[in-house]
Amino acid sequence: MTPTWLLRRPPPPEPGTETAPAPTDPPDGDAAEREADGRDAPDGDAGDAPVEKGGPRGRPRRAALAATAAVLVLGGCGFFYAAHQLRSQASARNHALTDTGATTRVAGEVGDALARIFSYTPDGTAAAERSASTVLDGRAARQYETLFARVRDDLTEQRVTLSTRAVRTGVIELEGDRARLLVFLDQTSHRDKGKATTAAAQLTVTARLGDDRWRIVDIKAR
Repeated sequence: MTPTWLLRRPPPPEPGTETAPAPTDPPDGDAAEREADGRDAPDGDAGDAPVEKGGPRGRPRRAALAATAAVLVLGGCGFFYAAHQLRSQASARNHALTDTGATTRVAGEVGDALARIFSYTPDGTAAAERSASTVLDGRAARQYETLFARVRDDLTEQRVTLSTRAVRTGVIELEGDRARLLVFLDQTSHRDKGKATTAAAQLTVTARLGDDRWRIVDIKAR
């Protein structure tokens, strides 16, 4: 069976006759320009065409992003400046970082005071208590009185001798008439003529200056 699309082909022209091609309308100016450019016109109205990234609509967005970044940078700089100011003010108040003479004095007086109040012999506990009355004040004085009252009789009966020395004293804070220190002690003790034992102690001490003398007002074991 012959394909149907062949049946619709027009018959060939008779001999001696010529068939002229059908006339076509010349392309309009816009079509010719598009053909010359090798582009087809986009579907829809020209107003619906997408805006290029570099066009007017992209500029406000880039400007907003740049402004936001500038605000964040300035805010960060302000934060770090304020933190630096706080650290600078704290450092200026803490004379432990700037006043070597005052730091050396408070460290020496507090270390010597601790050595005296925590050193005694079986027959010399009264000397330690007298020293405590001159170098301790406030809460530290009450702590020492309570402790010594509890062990005084045992020290005498068991013939305990205790020797204490401050091996290292560091001033953490020194502001005006108040100081906070970290003190490392070495303590050696023995009963009567028995073998001596050595132990280390670490204390956080608060001291206050009064009548041109540093007195310990708080002691905490670490």
